[in-house]
Amino acid sequence: MPRRAADRHEHLTAADLVVLGLLLERPMHGYEVNHVLELREVRDWAGVSRPQVYYSLRKLADAGHIGPVPGRAADRGAGEGGPERRVYRVTAAGRRAYAAALARPEWATQRALPPFLTWLVLATQADPEVRAAQIDRRRAYLEAEAARERITLAAIRADTGPTVAVAEAVVSFTIQKFEAALAWLDEVTAAPPWGDSARR
Repeated sequence: MPRRAADRHEHLTAADLVVLGLLLERPMHGYEVNHVLELREVRDWAGVSRPQVYYSLRKLADAGHIGPVPGRAADRGAGEGGPERRVYRVTAAGRRAYAAALARPEWATQRALPPFLTWLVLATQADPEVRAAQIDRRRAYLEAEAARERITLAAIRADTGPTVAVAEAVVSFTIQKFEAALAWLDEVTAAPPWGDSARR
């Protein structure tokens, strides 16, 4: 494989791969990609902003990973005088780049560090009332997020399509993580790692 093609594979970001993955499902324009991201709440598990979608589309097109669909390259945007919406599809090179990027070992060998764990270590020297308030805030956040994901899961189960099973698995796992975090938080508050000072 030429060096430049290999470089393009290596430099596909997670956002690029999300956009490429959606286009593998069917040809779309940028507005449609953003709409699907919102419907599936993809931004909960992958950091892809609206501007990032358009940046990724340009990057993928420049690299030859996607190309315009003939006859659908000039769909007009919503509203009078809206921007042109170029409909893209994945090229053979894009399929190879997608496969190569997903084969990178770092997908399976990285350890995520939740900011709350960093806070917990730093909070050893914090005021006990601040610690208690932050733990209460963390608990409320986890409970609210778990409840929101349960609503999302119900909506996914009512849907149909090729990615429903995968989306269900991802959201179910997310709910399990929130539930595990809540159980762990109960352990931390029952036996605070900084000792009796937290109970004052």
